[in-house]
Amino acid sequence: MLKLGGVLVCLMIVAMDVAAGILAIQAEVAQNKVKHLRLWIFECRDPSHDAFKLALGAAALLTLGHVLANLLGGCMCVCSQEEFQRASPNRQLSLACLIITWLILAVGLSTLVIGILSNNKSRAFCGFTHHHFLSIGGILCFVHGLFSVAYYVSATAASDEGK
Repeated sequence: MLKLGGVLVCLMIVAMDVAAGILAIQAEVAQNKVKHLRLWIFECRDPSHDAFKLALGAAALLTLGHVLANLLGGCMCVCSQEEFQRASPNRQLSLACLIITWLILAVGLSTLVIGILSNNKSRAFCGFTHHHFLSIGGILCFVHGLFSVAYYVSATAASDEGK
């Protein structure tokens, strides 16, 4: 029964991250549908309310998937370099995946927030082009799902080793 629960947790994490990635890419498509005028590196365009809503949903799902993976994966505390080198391979892998998921979350959420803010205004936006932030955030959502599942699996394997 415990293995079935682990599979369900992994599927839920992947489903949230995949849904976040799809929403972010759909937000990019919705953003590109609004009228815009481009002149070299400057661009004037109207905000897209659909892109705003989709990107906000993607950011929420990415955050929720990250919180779920970290809460259910547990805490693999390593306080020093020596302790890390003496740790089991599963524990080392879980710590590496944890660090990578936090980095991917920071970059992915930042790109999604930039896309959200560029579509939040009630007036037309003129300035430097902000292309593909939402699609980059969507791709990072997919990558986050892979590393979150790797973290969850390695963390639970490391905790099972300790028992």
